[in-house]
Amino acid sequence: MPRDAGPDHSRRKERSRQAILEATRDLVVEQSYDKVTVEAIAARAGVGKQTIYRRWPSKSAVVFAAVLALSEGVDGQSVALPDTGDLEVDLKQVMRATAEEFTDPSFDRLIRAVNTEIGNDAGLAAEYREKLSRPLDEAKKARLRKAEQDGELPGGTDLDLFLEMLYAPLFQRWLHRTGPLTPAYADDLVEATLRAFGHRPVVPRTRVSRDGPRSPR
Repeated sequence: MPRDAGPDHSRRKERSRQAILEATRDLVVEQSYDKVTVEAIAARAGVGKQTIYRRWPSKSAVVFAAVLALSEGVDGQSVALPDTGDLEVDLKQVMRATAEEFTDPSFDRLIRAVNTEIGNDAGLAAEYREKLSRPLDEAKKARLRKAEQDGELPGGTDLDLFLEMLYAPLFQRWLHRTGPLTPAYADDLVEATLRAFGHRPVVPRTRVSRDGPRSPR
């Protein structure tokens, strides 16, 4: 067996990878994406610059890998939306959590960096769709299919369009900084989207109000 093929070598490589990704996230948050260099990442991680370039072809690829690592293990099976039996309640929980995540300064800087590069790099955009966006969308559509089976959504609902109508306004408001991402706004998006797609609520149901959960109505 070659000297560099044993378990110790594998552990060192993994420690090096984790150090690089952590350093990348920290630097983007501290300095902004434009100011971060591969040299700075290498110095912060305690590795040589070539160690980074052997794994990733560019700074944008390293930054994307750092963001992707936050969701390691994401796939259509390992990620599931809540299922209380009430689609409105479940979607409001998810959308409130999404709005809260996008208002976190650290997350905001990382995702803005990735979106900047996606707009300029078709290859990175394809990788983003394949490794992150598509698996998450499949998990969301699995919950919507369950709602179809339960009679909460009409059969044959265009699930891709449903998700676009639900998430696009929140993303646009975040991207252009046109308004706050509040729990009330998240609730409004859920209610408007469900109305547009002919949602039939379960009875009795538990409603999430703007002040928190309320008893069944």
